[in-house]
Amino acid sequence: MTQATATRKTLRPGAAANWLDQLRKAEERSWQQLRELGEPRRHHLSERVTYILDDAVHWLAELPAASIHAIVTDPPYGMLEYEDKDHDKLRAGRGGVWRIPPSFDGATRRPLPRFTVMSSDDIVRLQGFFSAVAYGTLRALVPGGHVFIASNPLLSSMTFHAFQEAGFEKRGEIIRLVQTLRGGYKPKGAEAAFPEVSVMPRACWEPWGLFRKPFEGTVADNLKRWGTGGLRRVSAEEPFKDVILCSPTRGREKEIAPHPSLKPQRFLRQVVRAALPLGIGILYDPFAGSGSTLAAAEVVGYRALGTDRDAEYLELGRRAFAGLVALPTAP
Repeated sequence: MTQATATRKTLRPGAAANWLDQLRKAEERSWQQLRELGEPRRHHLSERVTYILDDAVHWLAELPAASIHAIVTDPPYGMLEYEDKDHDKLRAGRGGVWRIPPSFDGATRRPLPRFTVMSSDDIVRLQGFFSAVAYGTLRALVPGGHVFIASNPLLSSMTFHAFQEAGFEKRGEIIRLVQTLRGGYKPKGAEAAFPEVSVMPRACWEPWGLFRKPFEGTVADNLKRWGTGGLRRVSAEEPFKDVILCSPTRGREKEIAPHPSLKPQRFLRQVVRAALPLGIGILYDPFAGSGSTLAAAEVVGYRALGTDRDAEYLELGRRAFAGLVALPTAP
């Protein structure tokens, strides 16, 4: 039994069919408008998914108010590592804010941005950046719409505060249990002198902030008016949980979408599915990168829009989309 079917049984005959039909018609109208909005270059990756070349803050400002139902995104932290001067060094394989970990165990490790090198000016710019994103998403989301935003233990408090300051309700955090190479290493240039000292804890988790746009009335009222306000359960018996065990992206998935911050489908499909409680609405990824969130939405069966200001990532997303969608669902 689907969630919509279960909801229908609790209402008088015909009542559920009426508001569900209205929600679906509203989604269809919005979809036809939003996927063609503006002049930027875009790729319609499927009947349900469109990827647009545009800056996130600019595109959010162009959106009609209350037109998006959920946001799932892994943003840059926070302009710094994806600025041209550092991004060019990343693509060249050396220099800048990006650290290229050594290869071992026969595996080539992905580049990691060194957030500890950020200056006070970088931090101020980062705060302004996330404030702009937060205010833009608050306007674009329908009442009760959720934002899932990836962060890291070094910068999450700043990012999450920007969303709360903009007016979002914090609804918790999704903790992705994942062990990375970030942190835990010995003092640079003095490893032999201090063999039992770590510079910082070895990172074994990734925080995702969960925020909701405020609404009036009850959750049930908002579900019927906007299709939002809650999270989609795994099943009638099992809720969506706030801890997800998921190892780093490896193997075939990395070959399909060689993006430095690629999140695995086995994680994204769970988060994306939870974002629309009735399975009705339009999901948006402001920083679409390789298109991994868009691919997860396609698999789940949602309509989704993504933007990125980098033309190379737009093309990467176009090429990788079918391959990511075809990956088998795995725990």
